[in-house]
Amino acid sequence: MFYRQRAVRTPDRAPRESTRLNGLKRLAERAWSGFLTYAVKFGVVGFAGFLIDVGIFNLLFLGAFGTGHFFATAIGAKLVSTSVAIVFNWIGNRYWTFRENRRKNVGLELVEYALVSIGGLVIAEACIWFTHHILGLTSVLATNIAANVVGLVLGTAFRFVLYRYWVYGEQRSDGMQNLAAVAAEREKSLVSS
Repeated sequence: MFYRQRAVRTPDRAPRESTRLNGLKRLAERAWSGFLTYAVKFGVVGFAGFLIDVGIFNLLFLGAFGTGHFFATAIGAKLVSTSVAIVFNWIGNRYWTFRENRRKNVGLELVEYALVSIGGLVIAEACIWFTHHILGLTSVLATNIAANVVGLVLGTAFRFVLYRYWVYGEQRSDGMQNLAAVAAEREKSLVSS
């Protein structure tokens, strides 16, 4: 009545496939974690820069320093506010967000950073120009939405990708990668001396 069913032997692929999947999963988690870390730090620095940018833009555009000059126009105010924010963001990104991959050649890094930032500025300025000259919307609200919402989102995406993969890319041969390894090597040479 009761009989034992014989187990059918199948090739033992499950552990190997499971190991591969776990390896891929760990690799994806590590890559996502690294990306997420950069994105959060970039966001914090960028948010502080955003506050600086919007604050200076509105002070100039609303005439806090007088009217009738180029810097009281939307384009002029955005030029000044973004320039100040670029310098602030460069310092924050160089010494915090991308510190492991910052360049030894500070001048070259600053030039590359400025070029990418100018690209982001051109995107924001194009949004203002489009809003004013194509859509015919020139109110303070429309100008702020064009410059500080649409222009900001498009410019931020552009800047993050180019900062991450060009200015501070890990493939850069003159980057200051593995700062801990460099410090350990220095310490090791001091101890052995």
